[in-house]
Amino acid sequence: MELSVVMPCLNEAETVETCVRKTIEFFEKNGIDGEVVIADNGSTDGSQQLARDAGARVVPVLEKGYGNALMGGIRAAQGKYVAMGDADDSYDFATLGPFLEELRDGADLVMGNRFQGGIAPGAMPALHRYLGNPVLSFVGRLFFGSKIGDFHCGLRAFNKESILRLGLQTGGMEFASEMVVKATLAKYDIRERPTTLSPDGRTRAPHLNTWRDGWRHLRFLMLYSPRWLFLIPGLIFMTVGLAAGIALSFGPVRVGEIAFDVDTLVGAGAALVIGFQAVLFALLTKVYAMQEGFLPHDPRVKRIIDWWSLERGLLLGGLLAVAGLGGLVASLMHWQVNSFGELDPRKSLRMVVPAATALVMSLQAIFASLFVSILGIRRRQHPPLSDPAEEAAGVVDAAAHRAAREAEESAAAAVLAAEPEAGATATTTE
Repeated sequence: MELSVVMPCLNEAETVETCVRKTIEFFEKNGIDGEVVIADNGSTDGSQQLARDAGARVVPVLEKGYGNALMGGIRAAQGKYVAMGDADDSYDFATLGPFLEELRDGADLVMGNRFQGGIAPGAMPALHRYLGNPVLSFVGRLFFGSKIGDFHCGLRAFNKESILRLGLQTGGMEFASEMVVKATLAKYDIRERPTTLSPDGRTRAPHLNTWRDGWRHLRFLMLYSPRWLFLIPGLIFMTVGLAAGIALSFGPVRVGEIAFDVDTLVGAGAALVIGFQAVLFALLTKVYAMQEGFLPHDPRVKRIIDWWSLERGLLLGGLLAVAGLGGLVASLMHWQVNSFGELDPRKSLRMVVPAATALVMSLQAIFASLFVSILGIRRRQHPPLSDPAEEAAGVVDAAAHRAAREAEESAAAAVLAAEPEAGATATTTE
């Protein structure tokens, strides 16, 4: 079978029959070997029977959620290619021809683009059209280098085997973003085709919740990009904190009529610590995500981890600790000079704040090094007792010897069987 059209369904009795019939007519008109799969997510309005009567195959999916329903339908699909779209009659499944042509041409994923094809009046709320979808699509392109203009178009088609290799896991509406993000990170061949969005044919409210599902999409995009979630903010904090800290350690800094002094120095130390921790989080998150298969292998991260051994991390932490302790000793000596009496904060804090900052960062470096080493234990695997290639060659050789021996035994048996027959023939001739 070439094409399976999967539609998630939860109480779509008003429109599911229409969607199924339009899709089957598209198959018949274009000579496509296809099927319609209704991934039913617990409908109670008779949608299942209406879909069957229209010619669809209904697959029950017990676990609730848009993504769960779609994955259940995709796994049950029998086609080489799968197209997915909502069962609310907002998309015209008769326009799947260009999507199928792109798949036949080698594309892994073909996305519809509603902003290129057209959005009919009343088909999409203004908040989604002018803010939600454009912003989230922009974030996706910025974070992951994707070229897709409409991350959340519900009409898309893909090579089933390619999508299953991605290991999609989200169960809600963010499934739409996960598919595009993971396909982009896997360097799949992703293409776009214009598509038209029409007002759906339902009288009830849609399942989509604007703020909840919008946040879930944004949260997913952030969690799958440690660079933008941790690394870049961390580097900004570290740069600002370090620059301000160095400048203020030598005395007040005036900008016009405004004077920055030790109070700002405390803030600079805090910014430096926060930034350093965020950078460490970016590295740890990337390592963990690569280990678990959430993100693809990154050779740059591997080089950093290979260089940053536990010993080097402990050494870095030790050097920061020595610097911090040195600053504290200097501050104690300063206190002693003043007979352990009251100190001028503008002088004492210039020694205490950098020293305390170095001590905090030393502990962060040590703890991060220990945690990376723990993750490294999971990465390492014991080498096999024998070379798999040699084992395979041995199995092939053994099979070949056994086949040759059986052939020789068969030939010998045939010769023995032929000799009595020859003797019998000679006797008869005589």
